[in-house]
Amino acid sequence: MSFTNMDGHFIVDALIQTIQNNKQYLSDIDGAIGDGDHGINMNKGVSIARNELDTVDYDLSKGLEILTMSLMDKIGGSMGPLYGSIFLGMQRAIHDKKTIEDDDIVAMLVQGYQNLQNISTAKPGDKTLVDVMDPAINALQNDYNLNHDVKSALIACKSAARKGMESTKDLVAKIGRASRLGEKSRGHQDAGATSCYLLLEAFCDTAIKLS
Repeated sequence: MSFTNMDGHFIVDALIQTIQNNKQYLSDIDGAIGDGDHGINMNKGVSIARNELDTVDYDLSKGLEILTMSLMDKIGGSMGPLYGSIFLGMQRAIHDKKTIEDDDIVAMLVQGYQNLQNISTAKPGDKTLVDVMDPAINALQNDYNLNHDVKSALIACKSAARKGMESTKDLVAKIGRASRLGEKSRGHQDAGATSCYLLLEAFCDTAIKLS
């Protein structure tokens, strides 16, 4: 199964739309143990990208590049660079390939996570987006290596991502502003983990449709 890089622009559109649709939800979650601005900041970044993309013809590679720059350069806090690094890794995995194959889809998510690990000290259990990315990418690779079916692997990725997001409710924050709350951070779902799940869900669902 495959799709063209040009058709892959629908993936970028889905990523942006997901954050725009969940701006208030993400900020509400963040408000419980953080600044309450996660959705606002993320929406600012993706909306800047949306405005730029609306002026050009773009494929998946170009869309990810513009999304990366918008998040890294245009919003404050830590989440812009973190998500920017993920999208940059995804973009580098495909460069300007004309056709996106099954292996490329897997490589995009794997390299995105590797890029995140290069700039973040967060580990599974720290109550961050890593609690979503780590199990999701492991599930993706394990299922793909076993079944050689990218759709099955993306479904496994999405399922593991949801479980990872939900697991953050029972964790104590060890990194970021919420870490200052100690035990009081337990019982609340992490906002970064939530946006990460939503983005992975959007990626997986759209890639499955395109494939």
